[in-house]
Amino acid sequence: MNIYPDPVSKRNAAIPADPNIEVAQTRHLRLVTYNIQVGIQTEKYHHYVTRGWQHLLPHNLRNQNLDRMAKALKDFDIAALQETDGGSYRSGFINQVEYLAGKAEFPYWYQQRNRNLGFLGQHGNGLLTRIKPEILEDHKLPGLMPGRGAIIARFALEHSSLLLIVAHLSLGTRAQNQQLEYLHALISDADHAIVMGDLNSHLTALLSNSPLKNSDLRGPEQVQHSFPSWRPARSLDHILVSSQLKIDSLGALDIPISDHLPVAMDIILPEPLMT
Repeated sequence: MNIYPDPVSKRNAAIPADPNIEVAQTRHLRLVTYNIQVGIQTEKYHHYVTRGWQHLLPHNLRNQNLDRMAKALKDFDIAALQETDGGSYRSGFINQVEYLAGKAEFPYWYQQRNRNLGFLGQHGNGLLTRIKPEILEDHKLPGLMPGRGAIIARFALEHSSLLLIVAHLSLGTRAQNQQLEYLHALISDADHAIVMGDLNSHLTALLSNSPLKNSDLRGPEQVQHSFPSWRPARSLDHILVSSQLKIDSLGALDIPISDHLPVAMDIILPEPLMT
């Protein structure tokens, strides 16, 4: 298992890959969000048809694709993952979040299963982090169809805390707004907040025409196109931060493996992270 449930608080703990690893106090945080499409390489639209069988059956190049992804993730402190498989037939019974954590040398990882189809597929999100979370929670998001979730992690700062949310939102506007309203409620009392993931919406719509418009969240001044990876034209993958978190640098990484490009951001915290 990849979580240790606490029956009293109903909060989960990230599994340490190596409990002896420690991260020094820092105010600089390197973030990346990546929809990995369960390790399928997609380079053209017709691959959704010709390679669609890989969503159901194993493929001998899948782990090689994961290895390439892990090489890129190794440069970051926190990685948010979407469209992961928790260990079913199609992934060779490999928990892809655990696999990437090991390959990219992250000391802590967490797998959220949102659609558990058993042998056929275990769809979900993932969190990889070099900083141990104070609190880790598993949330099911509202919507017309079940199967969307959010990972909530809280990290201690010197005099306050940082709330981080990993999410993969629905495609429809109505369901998205329900989910964004839910996320807005979660961050409303946070000292500092980060929302990252495949939000399936343009940055302007998220910050100007959704329940997040009344939040303290903001995005980069320059939009980062992340989809489709072979000819990026749409901005679907985002890292949104509260106003006291300084954006130092950002960009979509030129790693066209999945149908999404990873989006990265370096931020500076107002006070050091505690470990």
